[in-house]
Amino acid sequence: MVKPDFSKIRQDFPLAARKTWLAAAEYSPLNVHSIKAIETYTQSKSQASSGYKFGFTAELQAETKARFANLINASADEIAFVQSTTEGENIVLAGLDLAKRGGNVVIDDLHFEASKYLYTTLQDHGLIELRIVEAKDWQTTAADYAPYIDKDTQLVSIALVSQINGFVADVQAISELAHANGAWLYADIIQGAGNSPIDVQAMGIDFASASSYKWLMGEPGFGFLYVRRDLQEEVVKQTRYGLRQVKTEKDFTFELHGGGTIYEGTSSMGFLPGIIAGTGLKYMTDIGVDAIRAHAQPMIDRLQAELLPLGFRPITPLGTRSSIVSFLPKGDINDAQAKLDKAFGQQVVSFRNWYFKNDKGEREHVRGIRIGVSVYNNDEDIDLLLNALA
Repeated sequence: MVKPDFSKIRQDFPLAARKTWLAAAEYSPLNVHSIKAIETYTQSKSQASSGYKFGFTAELQAETKARFANLINASADEIAFVQSTTEGENIVLAGLDLAKRGGNVVIDDLHFEASKYLYTTLQDHGLIELRIVEAKDWQTTAADYAPYIDKDTQLVSIALVSQINGFVADVQAISELAHANGAWLYADIIQGAGNSPIDVQAMGIDFASASSYKWLMGEPGFGFLYVRRDLQEEVVKQTRYGLRQVKTEKDFTFELHGGGTIYEGTSSMGFLPGIIAGTGLKYMTDIGVDAIRAHAQPMIDRLQAELLPLGFRPITPLGTRSSIVSFLPKGDINDAQAKLDKAFGQQVVSFRNWYFKNDKGEREHVRGIRIGVSVYNNDEDIDLLLNALA
């Protein structure tokens, strides 16, 4: 296999020539191929109805599902299109009907805020018992989960890669623990899909979802849901009904596509987000996850090593293999933000708010820096950031 030329890849992202962007964990800028696909569609549709020929066609939909399925080692019939990661998790919960089943749900405090809100609300309504595994030193182990998972646990929900600090959960070990107690495992994979190897079969993931606008190089409003084939309908019931699921119709008789499409929405498919998602996913998968990982890791390692002497304590465990690394300043975070504003005049990294348990056993609020490294970044970007903060 030919090694990708990342200097040429950088040229495919117009934003990279205009500004330093080390916040890929927020969103990915569009590449020139996605821009061209958008222009082709909008121009053709503005001139004639033939615009649909260049839209999110049945062929592009099938290719997009197949590519995402291959990316996570699933089958295309295990994939549904959804509008967001959180929508995918909601679909799973509705299909499981946890309130009827009773029992408890286990999450940890490195999970995404929307998931925390989702399960907290279900508990507040008396529909589930929520158990929260507290991270230690900004990470968790399967052993940390063990006291929380029992025979009454229905679901364990985790972020495969934490949006807080890029920590990669030991999902296989956690899955084995969940399955041994008769529970299922859901994984939010939005911060891993596209930059880290994911194998839902080997990892023991039963359900997963991801929006496309981060490492998959898509756009908000479009994402993917994975539901293991043998759990479709039998465990995760269909709870929504619309023509996205219908293959043919004759009077009051309907033949369905089957597979993951039973979980797709009732609204019309958004063509533009679909086109961007399909084009971006093709671009990303053509580069390959292994090459992306090999490109990003040295820059992540540099940041871990060189920001510490500048007064930034990493809260990403050393050796973490993801494209996200986060830091807490020893001083006032506003000083760091002022330095970056002066050097760049625009956003370069993400400034985020986090909570953790301190040495006194109290929940403490902190504010820090999150950096996301992608295919268009290079050592010059890292140099500029380090020089600005110095």
